[in-house]
Amino acid sequence: MKKSFYHFLLKYRQPEPKDELSFFAEEVYKDHDFPKDSQDYYEISEYLELNGSYKTTLSVYDEAWELYLEAENKK
Repeated sequence: MKKSFYHFLLKYRQPEPKDELSFFAEEVYKDHDFPKDSQDYYEISEYLELNGSYKTTLSVYDEAWELYLEAENKK
């Protein structure tokens, strides 16, 4: 079964975020309304665009999504 994007992203969390990806992962973790079960790029993208509290850019999301696809395709 395919892992949700949220659960994939959690592996990039760090106690003290050191780069944009780990900072993004921490932001997502703290967002209780994030679509945690989603595997859909557009659903998550729309959520991020409509939720103005994210300090990271959508390019960081795109980078994380590419890593997610690579990981899922290796299974």
